[in-house]
This record gives sequence, C-alpha cells and structure tokens, in this order.
Amino acid sequence: MGLQQDLMTALKAAMKGKDQTALTALRAVKSAILLAKTESGAQEELSEEQELKILQKQVKQRKDSAAIFLEQGREDLAKPELAEAEVIAQFLPEAMSEEDIAKVVEEAIAKTGAEGMKDMGKVMGIVSAQLTGKADGKTISTIVKSKLA
Repeated sequence: MGLQQDLMTALKAAMKGKDQTALTALRAVKSAILLAKTESGAQEELSEEQELKILQKQVKQRKDSAAIFLEQGREDLAKPELAEAEVIAQFLPEAMSEEDIAKVVEEAIAKTGAEGMKDMGKVMGIVSAQLTGKADGKTISTIVKSKLA
C-alpha cells in the first residue's frame, strides 16, 4: 500500500501546485494500477513487484514514444513524454549500474551452466526475476547477449 499512498500524496501535491505534467503522469499510473486491480483473476491488493512492473511499463512507454517523436523531428511532443517519464521514475527504486547488473548476469550464467545464445532464455528468466524494478529489461538483455556471445 506504500506506493499507492505515495502516488496519492504526489497527485495531491501536483494538483495544489498546478503541475500539469506531473498530474498527467500520476493519473496515468493511478489508472494503470486500478486497471490491474480490477482485471479478472486479480487479487485485492497488488504485490510490490506488480506495482514496480506497472511503473516500469509506464516509464518505458513514455521513453519509447519520445524516441519515436525525436526520430520524426517532433521535439515539441517528445519533451512532455520525457518529463512524464521522469516524474514516474521517481517512484522506482534506484537503478543498478551496468557493472552490478553484469555481476548478477555472470552469477546466473554460472548457476545455469549456460554456454551460448541458446541458453539466453534461462539466464534472462533468472536475472529478470532478481532485478525486477532495479534494471531495465533492455539493458539486462544487452548484457546477457554480450556475456553469452
């Protein structure tokens, strides 16, 4: 319940401060959490891991949108997306450095006995589970590929 309380507090502060960027971003996260709660088969409360996945997804969506806008030369549309991503990222735990991620990947490779790209799925499964909310899947994937190549 901690994350949802923090979100509501930040949402109220954004309303009082008339911060439209933060307001838009926080409302989107709140909406995503409510949707996840009301899905068929969902529990009453979301686990912390589920909440982190929702936050990561929201940040990733905005960064992807901004990248597309920048490719098309629409910096005016990319700026608000990046600003919203920053607002949402405040609620995520601090991201791990690539060196720390590499150590976890090496441990997973040793544990599974992975020898090549054919074992990437096994390694990704273990590492992704360990680093939920702490590292981006794309970064993990890149490091796993480099270690298994």
